Amino acid sequence: MQPRDQLTAKEIQVATLVWQGLTNREIAKIIGTTEQVIKNYLRSTFDKLGVWSRLELALYVAAHGGDRWVQELGLDAGSSLQQERVAAAYAS
Repeated sequence: MQPRDQLTAKEIQVATLVWQGLTNREIAKIIGTTEQVIKNYLRSTFDKLGVWSRLELALYVAAHGGDRWVQELGLDAGSSLQQERVAAAYAS
């Protein structure tokens, strides 16, 4: 069993968005929650994967098939869609 298999769907989504370069605030806007909830997801993800920082998390995702993670979540429309959603969230 891979450490990634221990992650919830939300933790995988947050990890993938971190890998794509989004901030906690941007991730919170996309998911529809608060920055504190994102921090909680990250803390849990760090513990499960044995990483200590967002950089290490992004490197882990990249090294373990980050593109597949995106496809599995149905986010393969690409980061432009993510950026549009963030822009729309900030506009409101």
